[in-house]
Amino acid sequence: MVRIYLIRHGRQDTDLCNVDVGLSEDGKYQAELVGKRLSRYPVDALYSSNMLRAVETAEIINSFLHVPHFRVEDLREISFGELTGHSDLDNQEHFDFFLKKQARMEWDLPYPGGESGEDVYKRALPQLQKIARSGAKEIVVVTHGVLIRSVLAGIIGCGFARRNMFGHHMENCSINELVYDEQYDRFLLERFNDFSHLEDTPQLMRRSWKGKQ
Repeated sequence: MVRIYLIRHGRQDTDLCNVDVGLSEDGKYQAELVGKRLSRYPVDALYSSNMLRAVETAEIINSFLHVPHFRVEDLREISFGELTGHSDLDNQEHFDFFLKKQARMEWDLPYPGGESGEDVYKRALPQLQKIARSGAKEIVVVTHGVLIRSVLAGIIGCGFARRNMFGHHMENCSINELVYDEQYDRFLLERFNDFSHLEDTPQLMRRSWKGKQ
């Protein structure tokens, strides 16, 4: 049996949409806490997206695991297209119609000049399948919130437009556990948004922070 732990990166040091920056101090602490927890598991390998916030999260986690770390471009966050680099306020002003239509969860709309949830799933799933067949049995994958939601929507078959129904808050450095069924070449969801390692530090959780993640 192969287990993959999908970890959302730690909090990033910006409030702008999807710019490629590193972790804030809170994000580094989040990564330490999940790293300590993952050190109790027999992890064989570590993968991450090549975006800086994911790489830094993975490196902090790996200071506890000491396993090979591989960077995979197709595990990057969804492309937000024309929304990239702007604040939430700016995007609400300039893309209000799109964002309201997206929030209705009726259509899997690509971001203007960017990707849809299905686009993300189609590039991420082959990478996760490849990772699952790599020979490692317990694998940590540090990636991004929309990618995780899109993968789960595809696995469960609920429709990519409804990916945001997977919880109001997906906590930074939460654990989402998949089991790979080798016989049928499919993933099963075992655990979603497990943030119990953050519960003693509520200031690190999204519900107590008004800003970008």
